[in-house]
Amino acid sequence: MYKLNVTSHFASAHKLLGYEGLCKNLHGHNWKVRVGIKCQNTDKIGMTIDFGDVKKALNDIMEVLDHSYLNELEPFKEENPTSENIAKYIYEEMKTKISVEGCKIADVEVWESERSSMIYYE
Repeated sequence: MYKLNVTSHFASAHKLLGYEGLCKNLHGHNWKVRVGIKCQNTDKIGMTIDFGDVKKALNDIMEVLDHSYLNELEPFKEENPTSENIAKYIYEEMKTKISVEGCKIADVEVWESERSSMIYYE
């Protein structure tokens, strides 16, 4: 079994509705995102999945999130744009973009600061 990791980043603003702390106010983060993909085998040249394909898929998602007000984006109109929900959203989106036999999304880690991250996996 192999595990490939690709990282990216985006900047955005959000607020957490129903939260009693400071995050109830509008604020922003420079988010870091890591996507892990588990693959069972390599191909004839020794590659599991092309890093470039994974980077492109992740960057397509980052373009939607970057420099946005997350609360106004469709996935977060019904749910707070918490680190948990952002990680799950990216995970679900990546599942639709990666279709290499024997490979599947293992997890998505989202950092909202250098010291705080959330990991989503199934």
